[in-house]
Amino acid sequence: MKTSKLTQVLTRYLKPTLTGLLLICVAGLAQPGAGAGEVPNGKRLLSLGGSLTEIIYELGQQDRLVGRDRTSNYPEAALELPDVGYVRRLSPEGVLSVQPDMIIAEDGAGPMETIEVLEEANIEFVRIPMGYDRAAVRAKIEAVAAALDMPEEGAALADRVDAELAAAAERAAERADGTSRRVLFVISTRGGRVMAGGTDTAADGIIRLAGGINVASDFSGFKQMSDEAVLAAAPDVILMMDHDHFTPSSDDELLAMPALSTTPASANRAVVRLDGMMMLGFGPRTAQGITEVNRALFGADE
Repeated sequence: MKTSKLTQVLTRYLKPTLTGLLLICVAGLAQPGAGAGEVPNGKRLLSLGGSLTEIIYELGQQDRLVGRDRTSNYPEAALELPDVGYVRRLSPEGVLSVQPDMIIAEDGAGPMETIEVLEEANIEFVRIPMGYDRAAVRAKIEAVAAALDMPEEGAALADRVDAELAAAAERAAERADGTSRRVLFVISTRGGRVMAGGTDTAADGIIRLAGGINVASDFSGFKQMSDEAVLAAAPDVILMMDHDHFTPSSDDELLAMPALSTTPASANRAVVRLDGMMMLGFGPRTAQGITEVNRALFGADE
C-alpha cells in the first residue's frame, strides 16, 4: 500500500482528529485478517446496496459479510451486521471500521470523496451497474456472482429470478387488462412540496412492470413537482414506501396537502404504502414487488 499517498487523501477529506485513527485501521487492512475475525474464503465482504445484499444471501455467501449499508434490511438476519451508513452518504471511517477486503457497491454509492478514499486504501472495490427492468436484474445478479467467483451459481439464480419476473409481469398485464391506473410515486413531501419519481427511476420501473402509468413521466429522476403539475397529473393512486421519514405517516395529513387534496387519489383515499426495498431494489424480490403493486392498483385476485 502506498501509505504516503493514502495519508494525503485522508488528510484532504477527513477531520484531522480522525486521520490517525483511520491510518491505523487502513494499516490493518494491508495485512489480511489483521485485527479482524476470519471469514470463509478469506475475504471480508462489505455490501453497499440492499439488492446486492439480498443477492449475496441468495448465493449462500452471507457468512463472508462483515457489514452492510442502511438500505440492506432484508433478510432480517442482515440487520445483525454492523451498519456503515446510508449508501449515498457514506463516511470513510464508517466503511473502514469493519475492515473489508472486498466492497461490492451499487453504482451511485458515495459520495465521491469517500469512494476515492476507499479506492486508495487497497481494498478490492467492485461497482455493480443499476437498472430498472428484467435485463438489469439479471445483469446485477451475474455481476455480483462474477465478483464472488461463482458464475455458474449466478447464472442459475439469474435464470430463476428472470423466470419469476417474466411470470409476474405477464400476470400483472393480464390483471390490468387494459385498465388505466395513473400512479404518482411520492418519495418526499418536505417543505410542503411533492418530490416524485420520474423516468429512469426504480419507481417508474416497478409502476410499468405492474401495469400502471407513471404520471410523472415528463422528467427524469426524482424531482419536486409544483402543486399545479401534481393536480394536472391527476393520479388515481399515490404509491409510497411504508417506512419513510420524509412523508406524512398519516394518509389524512398526506391527502390534505394542497397539491393532492383534489386529485382522484384523494377522492378515493387511494394511498398505497409498500416495502421500499421490495419495490425499488430490483433484485431477487422484484417479482414479489410487481405482484404486490399490481394487486394494490387493480385489486386482489378473486
